[in-house]
Amino acid sequence: MIIKDLITGNFMERPNRFTVLFIMDDKIENAHLRDPGRLKELLIPGISLLLRKAKNTAKRKTKYDVIAVLNEDIWVLINSGFHSDIAAELIETRLVDEFKWYNIEKREYNYGKSRLDFLLSNNNVTMLLEVKGCTLVENGLAKFPDAPTTRGKRHLEELMLAKSEGLNAAVLFLIMREDAIEFTPNWETDPDFSATLIDAYKKDVEVVAYSFKNIYKNDFLNINPFKRINIKL
Repeated sequence: MIIKDLITGNFMERPNRFTVLFIMDDKIENAHLRDPGRLKELLIPGISLLLRKAKNTAKRKTKYDVIAVLNEDIWVLINSGFHSDIAAELIETRLVDEFKWYNIEKREYNYGKSRLDFLLSNNNVTMLLEVKGCTLVENGLAKFPDAPTTRGKRHLEELMLAKSEGLNAAVLFLIMREDAIEFTPNWETDPDFSATLIDAYKKDVEVVAYSFKNIYKNDFLNINPFKRINIKL
């Protein structure tokens, strides 16, 4: 997947969950940040950002969207708006072995009390798939979430319900950097989500994690699947 028309700036601060201030051409600008995580290990004053000029700025307070941040010479995608599109591309191009037999039946599928990312099908076999983006990697260990997520826990509960009703179910973690070796739930940050992920795994919800290599050149970010990551539960 390629994200085009990018510009660079330097991070200053994050005054609230959805806004960052950055410096570009000696001017202070603001941008929308579409990521619910804390990102404390990534958003350090002075660090380089990739941004894109927003469309329809008349109806919003920010003129730019944050796309990625540079961390230890690795561009890390921190815009959750792309996660579903990346997953769709992986499924449609048959790049992920776990889902290569499936077709996308519907995106944003309502099930139970949640809206899950995908309804997949293969003849008479149906799978519900939820996609999560992961940016936190410590010493090669990818951890999710980096902030408590009751919504994420509820998604796992819906996937377990789907299994009990005879459907296939899976959660796909997209680790948006290439330096991950293993994936684990983040027990310290969210023990409830972590325990629910273990429970879901024991009830045959498939848990899959892939890392990505993100290359910035000129004005575009090329996002490529890098490798399948071992799951440590």
